[in-house]
Amino acid sequence: MCVVLDDNSRLYIHSSILAEYNLKEGMNVPEEAVEEIAEANEYRKARERALYLLDGRDYSFKELYEKLEANYSEDICMRVCRYLAEMRLVDDRRYAELRARELFEIKRVGMFKAKMELRRRGISDDIIAEVIEPYADEEEAFARLEQLVERKYERYLTSEKGVQKVKSALLRQGYSYSEINAVLDLYDLDFDE
Repeated sequence: MCVVLDDNSRLYIHSSILAEYNLKEGMNVPEEAVEEIAEANEYRKARERALYLLDGRDYSFKELYEKLEANYSEDICMRVCRYLAEMRLVDDRRYAELRARELFEIKRVGMFKAKMELRRRGISDDIIAEVIEPYADEEEAFARLEQLVERKYERYLTSEKGVQKVKSALLRQGYSYSEINAVLDLYDLDFDE
């Protein structure tokens, strides 16, 4: 609905907000009430946008806030994110668990990169420590790295230059030098011919 103000400026308001404030045609509304109505309308739009975004995938609190911040005020974004967190539609712990599973089991990244990715998404260090704990077993981490090298990088282990490229790629994936060298020791990498 379009509301025309005294200065002939137009304010487009959702019908639910009009009903909530019991606005009718030809009504005189004090300026303070117009500001309150406009803010309520912005909050509704921001909440609807957030729900639309959450329909596609999970977001951390920080990610959702940053998405909304591009179009809405800080106050509105914070109110919407807090409301959605109260409704358990935004849950950093659940999000971190899903993201950690994806990082370790699908992307097969190392511990360092997983921590960095979760921090970048606004997850607290306490939650990060909890969600990566199941993946911290050294034997399982070694097996994941071994599988990654076997599937993706083994074909490059035919020259010293290839080995260096593999080491660089694995470092970018968040593995330490000791982890990388331990896995590469399983291969015959003697190029003294």
